[in-house]
Amino acid sequence: MTGGAVSTSHHLATEAGARALRDGGNAIDAAIAAAAALCVVYPNNVALGGDLVAVVRDPHGTVSFVNATGRAARGESLEALRERHGDRLPERGVDTITVPGGVRGWTTLASLGARLGWDGLLGTARDLARHGHPLARSVARAIRIDRDALAADPGCRDLFLPGGRALDEGDAFVQPALARTFDALVAGGPDAFYTGELAASWVGGLRDRGSRIELDEVAGYCPTVSEPLSAHIAGVDVITSPPNTQGFALLRTLRALEAEAVADPLGRDSGRLAHLFLDANRVRSALLADPDVAPVSVDDLLDGPAPVLGEGPEPAAHGDTVGLVAVSDDGWAVSLVQSVYWAFGAALLEPTTGVLFQNRGTSFSLDPSRTSAFGGGRRPPHTLMPVLVERDGELAFALATMGGQAQAQIHTHLLLRLLGGASPIEATSAPRWVVGAQDDGDGERTVTIESDVPAAVRAALSASGLDPKRVAPRTETIGHSNVVATLPGGGYAAASDPRSDGSAEIVDGTDGRP
Repeated sequence: MTGGAVSTSHHLATEAGARALRDGGNAIDAAIAAAAALCVVYPNNVALGGDLVAVVRDPHGTVSFVNATGRAARGESLEALRERHGDRLPERGVDTITVPGGVRGWTTLASLGARLGWDGLLGTARDLARHGHPLARSVARAIRIDRDALAADPGCRDLFLPGGRALDEGDAFVQPALARTFDALVAGGPDAFYTGELAASWVGGLRDRGSRIELDEVAGYCPTVSEPLSAHIAGVDVITSPPNTQGFALLRTLRALEAEAVADPLGRDSGRLAHLFLDANRVRSALLADPDVAPVSVDDLLDGPAPVLGEGPEPAAHGDTVGLVAVSDDGWAVSLVQSVYWAFGAALLEPTTGVLFQNRGTSFSLDPSRTSAFGGGRRPPHTLMPVLVERDGELAFALATMGGQAQAQIHTHLLLRLLGGASPIEATSAPRWVVGAQDDGDGERTVTIESDVPAAVRAALSASGLDPKRVAPRTETIGHSNVVATLPGGGYAAASDPRSDGSAEIVDGTDGRP
């Protein structure tokens, strides 16, 4: 057994990760086991048909970035999409699906140093799919909200609306087709998702619906491993993901706070922080793209002037994603984010495999002049951004969150509190506010503020010239965050966001008892 800590957005996934540690795995094993379980228990947020990014720290202190974000179908074109859809891709449907990268991302992660076999890594997820579990509150809520989209797809309708009735919290949630898919993954490893009979089934199902994704590009899909993006700020090294992800937005904001010596960014100076969030959002919208085809200077992302964008409504910052963190006593640490993007992704479930697919393609622009313009084989801009923090060369924090375009802002809230002395529980539980569209009809200047944010902060935000909007405390769209902190005398403190269905667990490596 290995000591460590795991925090995820669903307690059954946390248990899967902790079990991997008790079985002798390390943080990589725990992260994969937890991520696989989340694909079963949290389908509104993540599924086998989604993408993955992670930052991984090895026992020698080397940090690697794993980019398992998928590419658009090679045979699709911007011109054809404009003919079908006009100036913007639809919110859901087959044309929003890119090649799913997440499952092969597990193979890449495992190659960095996992110890367990695929039965040990994926067996819990398989059993949860086969034998079922009580449906989580968050999933039941998402089914109610997105009932019409789910009802439009036969696979989604049969699973989430059996007999025309929406599954409710606590209902038994059994997924036999997905269990059979996990059988294939346990037997053949995640590569079985991309080749052979399993791949032919789901690719064929998508092509029957009009997708241009082909078997050979699925078989040839390969995640990348590269250096992360980092900056030394406030006495720590903040490590996150480079483009095509929005990790730069966190570093940009933290660097600006330090350069301007903003004294109280979560208090009386919150108006200034809100404008820094707005600036980072504008840079992301204007410049973030696949660096393979639209290279952009990291310096421009971190320090360049923010463009002025339109003032009208913008697409909502849907954050149906899972972020999880795992740390083990042997020196491994993982921050992993995996996602289907919007709730239930494309709202298209291939019934023979039980696989639900993402709608990441909606992040492409159909304006050919934009850096994020659609192109066959390109990766869309991604909101996913894992985070590790080091102090004096040693791991200090592992953080991950959902929240869509607001992820960088949520990380800023968390880090400012943690660096100010808050515990993980205090940091994840604290009231939040974020800038940008969270719901349809919001604009880029909307500030969504949980109603338990202190009155002085609400007043500062209202005086900032932005557009305040109050929501209930612990609103899900303000992020499901997860944090593990290393303690100066050894051991860990860990917490999972009360906005989620999650938990955190610390495993004692001396006897296996939490």
